[in-house]
Amino acid sequence: MTRSTLIGGRPGRLAIEGSRFRYQREDGHIAEGEFTMQSLEGGAYSVLIGGRSYRVAPGAPGEWVVDGRPLAIEVFDPRNLRAPTAAVSATGRQEISAPMPGKVIRVLVSAGDRVEAGQGLVVVEAMKMQNEMKSPKAGRVVEVRTRPEAAVLAGEALIVVE
Repeated sequence: MTRSTLIGGRPGRLAIEGSRFRYQREDGHIAEGEFTMQSLEGGAYSVLIGGRSYRVAPGAPGEWVVDGRPLAIEVFDPRNLRAPTAAVSATGRQEISAPMPGKVIRVLVSAGDRVEAGQGLVVVEAMKMQNEMKSPKAGRVVEVRTRPEAAVLAGEALIVVE
């Protein structure tokens, strides 16, 4: 299983195979090794990595408390239609945003184009993976805020559909 992450505002990638993990931040920092995880009361976990134990408990929305310190953590599948924080209804004006920093590879639509729900709008490369951002609804493209080869930030609106 491989997931994209945003931990403390830093994008990364987490791969888990059995009891082994490999975590790589976009800046190149790598942590890997064996781990075990045990459920505790109240939705908390005890995580053992490299002989060190961590208590991980749910905190405020979008946060986990690791050994008593709150930490903003998002884990998501980069193949999803939208970024993890884009959990909004598909009605009204919709901004399609970059899930993490990257580079626009292709823009598949133009302002004024009619689109169907699930239709590809833009392709963004992040962490050596190309992610096609799709329309969450049928409608019309009212704005294209990017171009091919443009560098984009996490959460940056790329296309607007009404």
